[in-house]
Amino acid sequence: MSKEDLIPFKKGQSGNPKGRPKGSLNRSTIARKWLEVFSQEELEDGEVKWLSNEEAITLALIRKARNGDVNAYKALMDSAYGTAKDTVDINSTETKSIDFKQLISGIKAKR
Repeated sequence: MSKEDLIPFKKGQSGNPKGRPKGSLNRSTIARKWLEVFSQEELEDGEVKWLSNEEAITLALIRKARNGDVNAYKALMDSAYGTAKDTVDINSTETKSIDFKQLISGIKAKR
């Protein structure tokens, strides 16, 4: 088998000639466009203001979070501060040795 047999397309040839047309917008671009659209919204104090869809949706999430919706609260916190990253510090200065085989067998025994 030669090197040319491994390359399915010639240089400059598309692998999907009937794919998405050039210049068409992707979903995130369309979503951002519609989030910028403004409409009149009535606020909690009865005042009517012009808000973007993004602002109106954020206010709706805030209302839900205030009423105890944990998922709405998490979405707001993730938007405002970013999602929490799980990290493990493997560069510990602790000298205590851990028998991982014993640890795993203990975990399996509890199941």
